[in-house]
Amino acid sequence: MKGFLNRLRGVERDIIQQPVDDEAGAPYYEAQKNEVEIFEAAYKKRLPVMLKGPTGCGKTRFLEYMAWRLKRPLVTVSCHEDLTSSDLVGRFLLEGEATVWQDGPLTRAVKAGAICYLDEIVEARTDSTVIIHPLTDHRRQLPLEKKGQEIEAHEDFMLVISYNPGYQTVLKDLKPSTKQRFIGINFDYPREEIERKILKNEVPELDDATVEKLVAAGRRARTLKDHGLEEATSTRALVYAGNMIAAGIEPVEACKAALVNPVTDDPELAEALMEIIKAHFAV
Repeated sequence: MKGFLNRLRGVERDIIQQPVDDEAGAPYYEAQKNEVEIFEAAYKKRLPVMLKGPTGCGKTRFLEYMAWRLKRPLVTVSCHEDLTSSDLVGRFLLEGEATVWQDGPLTRAVKAGAICYLDEIVEARTDSTVIIHPLTDHRRQLPLEKKGQEIEAHEDFMLVISYNPGYQTVLKDLKPSTKQRFIGINFDYPREEIERKILKNEVPELDDATVEKLVAAGRRARTLKDHGLEEATSTRALVYAGNMIAAGIEPVEACKAALVNPVTDDPELAEALMEIIKAHFAV
């Protein structure tokens, strides 16, 4: 039972989020290219979608926005290496003296006509990715092998997966046969003017000068990605730094806490990042 509960930690976000109808409830998202139109066309034809891009670039926010725009419930599953197909589709559990079936998050989404989002799909076990194949072609079915059933997907159901190509390895990558089942949308960090707009919206307390310095420092820091830094400075990290500044932390220290400490333990890389930050926030 303990092992089962540990596996469920990765799917604890699978509560069905109901769409909000009013404009004020719309998740904030700034389009970068034509990703909104591509996604809407895929949904119209009920085609599965794969979101590709670095961490913190806005993939999850984009999907939350699209679920609102399309007025569909959203089920999010955070994938991890212990996630099994049973965690996704369901299992038999003991309830008193009876054995009862409990649907998993994917099964609930299939039945409810929700958008099911498998976040960082490459982290899941192979059997977890194989189980989605019948949902990604003309069959649109979910096999429940333990029950000897096949569930027909609701007409509004849509499957979306995401992964970070920067983490690809021989052991952790999607098979070509799986990738080709999806419409692919590539994401990257936003253009400078869009990133400033995002930061200003997420942290409205910041003045324009601070926003400009943060974005400029972040974009300069990303150049170290090709010089030993494993993870580039994300838009999300810039928002975190902005929030720390808004909370009263001195800008250089806020950037150190949000942009440097989380991404590297290498003293030389940390010092290089700090030099970039100090250059932009020098008094």
